[in-house]
Amino acid sequence: MASWSEFAADEPRLADGIRVLLQQYGPGFGYLATVRADGGPRVHPVSPVITAEGLFCFIIDSPKRRDLERDGRYAMHSFPAEESDDEAYVAGHARPVTDPIRVAQLAQSARAEPQVDWRLFEFTIDVAMLTRREQHIAGVPGLAPGRPAVRVWLDPNAPSAVAAPLAVPQTRPTRLSRDVQCTAA
Repeated sequence: MASWSEFAADEPRLADGIRVLLQQYGPGFGYLATVRADGGPRVHPVSPVITAEGLFCFIIDSPKRRDLERDGRYAMHSFPAEESDDEAYVAGHARPVTDPIRVAQLAQSARAEPQVDWRLFEFTIDVAMLTRREQHIAGVPGLAPGRPAVRVWLDPNAPSAVAAPLAVPQTRPTRLSRDVQCTAA
């Protein structure tokens, strides 16, 4: 499970593209998927906070917080962009931040309301994906103009069972470069 900073150090351009989409409206805005007690999915809007140290969310007392406290698995998706169909996705595990100094610093910098019953969670990154639909990547065989470019990063230290379920639909040949995959869907 990589922290945001470890992921960003490994793939800075991909991390920056995801950060831009999650923060395209100023403060972070996206959708958080959690696992309900019965194993089903639950989706909620959230305001992620991205710093040099990590990806965080202040989560109020709610079903999503109880989901994360019980089963930290999550997926986060960017809110749709107004000018394109680009999208960003990260998935991994959420864990509560218990260091009171770190919580206080992030609460102050993110202007978290002090009178609200929230808890701070850090989100690790097992999988990161960025889809760009409005650009052509020169030199990528099989990727015609107008086709989406999908870049996927898998944490090289994540257990293979975590990474295995990810599948990107393939309709054209792909080019692999380490953990980053470019493909047309």
